[in-house]
Amino acid sequence: MPEPPFEPEGAVAGTGAGGAMGLATTEAETLEQGPPTADEKAPAGGTEPGGRPRSLWSDAWRDLRRNPVFVVSALIILFLVLISLWPSAIASGSPLKCDLAKAQQGASPGHPFGYDGQGCDVYTRTVYGARTSVTVGVCATLGVAVLGSVLGALAGFFGGLWDSVLSRITDVFFAIPVVLGGLVLLSVVTSNSVWPVIGFIVLLGWPQLSRIARGAVITAQQNDYVQAARALGASNTRILLRHIAPNAVAPVIVVATIALGTYIALEATLSYLGVGLKPPSVSWGIDISAASPYIRNAPHALLWPSGALAITVLAFIMLGDAVRDALDPKLR
Repeated sequence: MPEPPFEPEGAVAGTGAGGAMGLATTEAETLEQGPPTADEKAPAGGTEPGGRPRSLWSDAWRDLRRNPVFVVSALIILFLVLISLWPSAIASGSPLKCDLAKAQQGASPGHPFGYDGQGCDVYTRTVYGARTSVTVGVCATLGVAVLGSVLGALAGFFGGLWDSVLSRITDVFFAIPVVLGGLVLLSVVTSNSVWPVIGFIVLLGWPQLSRIARGAVITAQQNDYVQAARALGASNTRILLRHIAPNAVAPVIVVATIALGTYIALEATLSYLGVGLKPPSVSWGIDISAASPYIRNAPHALLWPSGALAITVLAFIMLGDAVRDALDPKLR
């Protein structure tokens, strides 16, 4: 019997004329999967161990765990939250107990940060000042996020007159200088609690989140799955809460996380100027303001609360940057 004709493709791939295509497909799949790592438990192909496809949030959490910036900033923030809840765990004294005989003295056993101009322990006041800063930052951010997200989402979803009116209102608030607005509005407040400061931050901070939420909702409602939900007769409430909100919340979370550090710095600035928190409240801004006249004789009284404020603000900004990088699909 005559031998079959020689086929080079079959000689290479062993599958006849389709061997080259099969080889190319296999190589492409191998390159796409990449080299396996020791800690990679999820199967290739963008699925979780249970066989479900990975979502944006699972991918983001997977990237955040491997990001050293996120890990360091999260540990710093966790430490701040813990000492805010239980400051007596690492500071045994009272932040309001002062001894004028020890005013402006340096570090001593049991008082590693020294004393301020009134003879108060700088270490104890720095630790207790974290509670004020974290409380103001978290509460103000929650208020700004809720108010701004709701108003911005409604404006972006319904549009029309509601969108136009809200846009003009946000323009008015954007035109108000934050520090000048704080000097005017908080100068008439006599309360020593943190709530007037939180209310002021929410009042002037919601337009930024509103603009972000509005743009995210407008982008999300143009997707095919939203149009399909409309065609199936889904109500506006269901479309907004079920389909648009989960896909538009990512930029709001990123901006709110970064803004949290800014709000902490704003509270310290207003307290430094004398219109935010007032004595006997304990705040880093109050301590910085009180230590400024004695910077030559007792620089430690100024450096420690200033350093704590700078580290706190930097930690939240670093956390926001890490979350932004993890949730941005363009960086994948």
